[in-house]
Amino acid sequence: MSLELGAWVAPVVLLLAAAFLIWLCFRGRIGLGSFELDSAGIGIGDTNVSFKPNRTDRQIAYAIWVELSTRKVGLAIDPEHDVISEVYDSWYSFFGVTRDLIKEVPAHKLKSKGTRAIVRASVQVLNEGLRPHLTQWQARYRRWYEATLNDDAVRDPQSVQQEFPKYDELVKDLLEINAKLIEYRRAMYQLATGDPESIIAIDE
Repeated sequence: MSLELGAWVAPVVLLLAAAFLIWLCFRGRIGLGSFELDSAGIGIGDTNVSFKPNRTDRQIAYAIWVELSTRKVGLAIDPEHDVISEVYDSWYSFFGVTRDLIKEVPAHKLKSKGTRAIVRASVQVLNEGLRPHLTQWQARYRRWYEATLNDDAVRDPQSVQQEFPKYDELVKDLLEINAKLIEYRRAMYQLATGDPESIIAIDE
């Protein structure tokens, strides 16, 4: 009897142990491996930071991903159909929400290399991505757009906005920032889920 038990107990134990380890991974108790935050891919630098995400890192990344996915921030902009003033509204809201998310991260959590990298990248996205464009374009565009739209309340906003004196230059910069934000959204999703392939798109 002991010989017969020994023949199959070991494989069963190994199988159960493997299943338990897999379960722990999906429960978030064991890291899903290292993650590389590519600053160059996001367009905010030229350095890569590798770290093993902890639960706090994944939670921060998930919160940022949700904000990017439910606003016209991390989604592709279509200049022919999207209203630029509404894009700016979304960007401005995202700026404030992200700043608040960063402020809520406890200071002691910054001892983690991964948490520091996420916070630093998020600050750079705001200061080196959104802020320069908003500083250069938003005020002058809004002033022109509101005045022009008041004088021509018949046409749709998409047609009116194309008459902005520096429309092509504005849109070119707008789309470049948009591409960086989409990559930032992709990175946050991969960090939150550990899934490098499947990116869930949520439309507004």
